[in-house]
Amino acid sequence: SKHCPNCGHKLDGKHCPDWVRLPAGVKFDPTDQELIEHLEAKVGVGKETKSHPLIDEFIPTIEGEDGICYTHPEKLPGVTRDGLSRHFFHRPSKAYTTGTRKRRKIQTECDHLQGGETRWHKTGKTRPVLANGKQKGCKKILVLYTNFGKNRKPEKTNWVMHQYHLGKHEEEKEGELVVSKIFYQTQPRQCNWSSERS
Repeated sequence: SKHCPNCGHKLDGKHCPDWVRLPAGVKFDPTDQELIEHLEAKVGVGKETKSHPLIDEFIPTIEGEDGICYTHPEKLPGVTRDGLSRHFFHRPSKAYTTGTRKRRKIQTECDHLQGGETRWHKTGKTRPVLANGKQKGCKKILVLYTNFGKNRKPEKTNWVMHQYHLGKHEEEKEGELVVSKIFYQTQPRQCNWSSERS
């Protein structure tokens, strides 16, 4: 049984099994601030912060060798090329035993055959995520590139990841839980309307 997230009423799955699952067509599209709030609740920041009872249905946790930085996005649960986003809690790991560089190289069968690498590459600056005028966390944007290697020109793919972590530091702490939004960009970014006019 579960409790209603609004009123706390106990819901018995035997008497109302259709209520617990949301109907087809309901979209989960949280803002940056809402993702940080879900992350805070998941790690238990603050005594009054409580995770939504259905959050694991919308943001599953992926651990270890099945993690985002080991697996191609197409092989992650529920991820498709239709432009819709999927969200995951996960823990980035270090690329090497020494240093702070995070592992972003993923393992694919094609890479072994062709001698290149597929990896997430950070683009732009790490941005602060504010809530009520205070910085609660940070957001990084990463793009998946293929063909990394010696004397090779990396090729940009349409796979994009927005990664969020708590705190004010540009990099997340070792072993810290983060939340990521992954999607396949189906359309090129549009230019700013005001700059087109000028």
